[in-house]
Amino acid sequence: MLPFSIELKQGLPVAEQILFAVKRAVVAGQLRPGDKFPSVRVLSQELRINPNTAHKVVAALVAEGVLVTTPAVGSVVAEPVAGSRRERAALLGAEVERLVVEAKKLGLSLDEVKDGVSEHWRRLGGE
Repeated sequence: MLPFSIELKQGLPVAEQILFAVKRAVVAGQLRPGDKFPSVRVLSQELRINPNTAHKVVAALVAEGVLVTTPAVGSVVAEPVAGSRRERAALLGAEVERLVVEAKKLGLSLDEVKDGVSEHWRRLGGE
């Protein structure tokens, strides 16, 4: 059984859905630093996805600093990123821009976007 929940949806890239589910599990505390992450083989079997896709997911999580991989141990959830508040906020630049573009495309106001972000923040255990 996987240490995170996911329901794959048609029409969206599988790898992106898995990446998001893992990051969400880390933020929500389902996956904690030091927790063992499933191998590529287990990931591909449990999700019924191509092993190449599973490898791509693990490699992306390592590249983003969500996982660390060590020989003989495998992949584990990494410690949170250190750095200044400004440096950590800068990492969100592209995602924030995507959110703003989508919100404007949908005709949402800034207040509606803030309310939506606040609601999701609370749901994931934010202050």
